[in-house]
Amino acid sequence: MTGTVTHDPQPAAAGRPGRPLIVTEDAALLDDLLRLCAAAGATPEVHHGPPEHGGGWEAAPLVLVGDDAARRVRGATRRHGVVLVGRDQDDSGVWKRAVQIGADHVLMLPDGEQWLVDRIADVAEGVGRPALTVGVIGGRGGAGASTLACALAVTSAREGLRTLLVDADPLGGGIDVLLGGESAEGLRWPAFAASRGRVGGGALEESLPELHALRVLSWDRGDCVAIAPQAVRAVLAAARRRGGTVVVDLPRRLDDGVAEALAQLDLALLVVPAELRAVAAAGRVASAVGMVVRDLRVAVRGPYEPGLDESEVARLLGLPLVGDIPVEPALQRPRGTAKPPGASARGPLARFCTTFWEQALVETGAAR
Repeated sequence: MTGTVTHDPQPAAAGRPGRPLIVTEDAALLDDLLRLCAAAGATPEVHHGPPEHGGGWEAAPLVLVGDDAARRVRGATRRHGVVLVGRDQDDSGVWKRAVQIGADHVLMLPDGEQWLVDRIADVAEGVGRPALTVGVIGGRGGAGASTLACALAVTSAREGLRTLLVDADPLGGGIDVLLGGESAEGLRWPAFAASRGRVGGGALEESLPELHALRVLSWDRGDCVAIAPQAVRAVLAAARRRGGTVVVDLPRRLDDGVAEALAQLDLALLVVPAELRAVAAAGRVASAVGMVVRDLRVAVRGPYEPGLDESEVARLLGLPLVGDIPVEPALQRPRGTAKPPGASARGPLARFCTTFWEQALVETGAAR
């Protein structure tokens, strides 16, 4: 069980790694808290009361106060990020003691263990602003969604943002191929199939192939074609905690795993060729995706059928228009000579992506 008393989490804890502080003389409780810290990858500082001179008490990004120590810390400087930890679910007096020490939360073990592990891990990782997470999905097959997803990721990395490109389409052949990295060392989706709970953001990033200054989570060429929703949730949540940008290449078929990926998006781009049949197909995709994604926009790709332009396609779909996706001549060259999408900084596709990121980062408040 957990409960909030009065305050928001300590602002200073966001974006700053640090050691949590444990204050207790209860040996059994201390063992449990040390075990939870170890599970979260954090090494705590332990005291029986507030550290002298207030340094550790005020500087720690998170303070875990055992219920046995509540009286001893009552006179300590009030601060955010204090959690009062106990075991007696029926002790109504715990709330009064929490108020007396200025605690943000009351947590009872063992029920609140997962919440506490997540909170400690946030401290250990130095969690700041979540990544701006953008999904790209085709309005019909062959619309060019994977190409745009790659170009967005390559452009983001070139702009100096921490970038992760996620391939959510197990039947797409592996987005690492588009980047020329199918043989690059690193883990692919099947390695995370059993993930549950919390995945460490730093460990995830370091385990993935690095291509063109970005990290890539792709599929291998094996038989695994589905990842459980819990694993998708854990992996994408870890990616978002690292900040920067996350680009997700999405399939048109919507299963539980894809629905979980959609739920993690800040916005999605629907790539639609300027053909009436493609617009009709995209309308069905938009109806399904729009049930999960709050911000769905359309990006139109030529050539254009007579009577159609990008504004008309957006009007027919009833979606905000991002723009017309330009043709990248370099992508038309034979494999082995072509650069990855968006690799030419002065190319039209890279300029399109740069403009998109500039606007999206400002709109979402994630501007550097």
